[in-house]
Amino acid sequence: MNAIDAVMSRMGGYGNRAALFWQGREIGYGEFLTLVEEWRDRLRAEDVGTGSVCAVVSDYSPQTAALFFALMLEKAIIVPLLRNSVQPLDGFMDLAEADVLVRIAENDTWTVERRTGGQAVNSLLISFRTRKSPGLIVFTSGSTGTPKGILHDAERVMRKFVTPRQAWRTVLFLMMDHFGGFNSLLGAFASGGAAVCVGSRSPDTVCAAIAEARATLLPTTPTFLNLLVASGSYQRHDLSSIELITYGTEVMNESTLRMVRGAFPNAAVKQTYGLSELGVLRSKSESDDSLWVRIGGDGFEIKVVDSVLWIRSEANMVGYLNAPNPFDDEGWMCTGDQVEVRGEYMRILGRKSELIFVGGEKVFPAEVEAVLLRDPNVREATVYGAPHPVMGQIVSARVSLHEPEAAPGLTTRLRRLCVSQLARFKVPVRFTVVEDGAQHSERFKKIRRITSDAPDAADSD
Repeated sequence: MNAIDAVMSRMGGYGNRAALFWQGREIGYGEFLTLVEEWRDRLRAEDVGTGSVCAVVSDYSPQTAALFFALMLEKAIIVPLLRNSVQPLDGFMDLAEADVLVRIAENDTWTVERRTGGQAVNSLLISFRTRKSPGLIVFTSGSTGTPKGILHDAERVMRKFVTPRQAWRTVLFLMMDHFGGFNSLLGAFASGGAAVCVGSRSPDTVCAAIAEARATLLPTTPTFLNLLVASGSYQRHDLSSIELITYGTEVMNESTLRMVRGAFPNAAVKQTYGLSELGVLRSKSESDDSLWVRIGGDGFEIKVVDSVLWIRSEANMVGYLNAPNPFDDEGWMCTGDQVEVRGEYMRILGRKSELIFVGGEKVFPAEVEAVLLRDPNVREATVYGAPHPVMGQIVSARVSLHEPEAAPGLTTRLRRLCVSQLARFKVPVRFTVVEDGAQHSERFKKIRRITSDAPDAADSD
C-alpha cells in the first residue's frame, strides 16, 4: 500500500472524531471523508485525473482540504494559491501549466473551469507525469528575485506521515501555498488530529480560534509571536489549551523567545527547520528557552561547510520549474544559512544573503534586533543593510512603537542602548519609525531590505 492510501485508510478509522474546525463549526472525520469522495466524483466528471495540473485558489476550509486529498488520490498535480495573494496568480498558473482552475470562496462554495493552453512544454513536468504519481507545486516568496516553482512528488511527501504520531489540534497558521503550510495540513489529519482554520492572521483572530477549538499546537513565525505578545491578545483569550508552540521560517531572537516563554509558561516552545526544496526536518531544541537546536532525523543528513549549513534529503523536491537544479553531484544543497555549532546542536544565525558587511565586519540583523526589543517602547524592530560609499554598508533599523514618541529622544535612547551592548560597528546609523505591519510580509516574515520608509527618526553622526 502506498503512503497516501495508508494514511487515508487510517483516517477512515477515526469515525466522528473532530477533523476540522472552520467558522465556528466542527467537522468529523466521517463527514470530511464524504467530502473527499464527493470531490473525487466531481474530478472524474471533469476529466481531472493522473497528470492533470489543478490550480486551487482558496484558503483553508473543509472543501479545500477535501479537494487536496481527492487530487492526491486521483494522482493529479496540485497548485495551491492564495485567494487574497498580493501577487498576480495568472503567471504562477501559466508556469505550472495548470489546465484546471478551482476557485473556492470564503463561504466554501466553488467553481471549476478549464484553462486554455497549448501543448505541455516544461520538460520537468513532462518527465514527472511518467511516474503517474500525485504532485505538488509551490512557489518561493520571490523576496530575492523571481519566484521559483518547486515540484514535489506528493506520495514522497506523505511518507513521513505513514507512522502515526501524536494527534494535535493544529492551528493552520502557515499559508497553504507554501510547503510548510501544506505539511501542517497533512500532519493535522494523518494521526487523527484536527485542523483549526483561522479567518485571518491577526493576533486577536488567531487567539480567538485557539480558544474556540481548544487548539493544542501553534506553528508560526518569530515575527508573529512578537506581535502576539506585544498586542496583549494572549491575555484577552483563554489559551490554556496550547501545549506546544513551534517557530521557524526565520531567525528567532532571545528577546522574543523570552517574552513568549513568559506569556505561555505551560507550553513547550520548539524551533523547527525546513526548506521548500527539502521538506521539514525533525528538530529538538536544547531547551524551551534556548536558540540551540538539533536537526536531522530519518531521511536527512546535515553538514556544515565554512559555517554554512548543507542538507541532503530523501524528501528532496523533484526540481525547479524555472531554475537550475540546486543540488550538487552527491545530492547536497546549500541552505545559505550561517550557523554556529556546539556539539550536536547548532544555532542558526541568519541567511548569508541577509548579513550586513560594515567595513569588512559581519553584522547579523537578529542580534541587533534583540537589543532594540529590550527597549520598553519598541514593539517591533527590523534591521537591514543600506549602501554606503565608504563602509560598503551601514546598519539601519525600522522600529514600531507601543506609544508615539518624539524622534530625538527615541533615537538617543536607542543608540545608547545599542552602544552599551554591541560593538560600535553593529550600532544602527539610521532609525526609522514605521506603522505596525510595515516591517513584515503577509507571511509574517521580516522584510530586510530598503523600502519606501517613512521619514527617518534621525541619523546618527
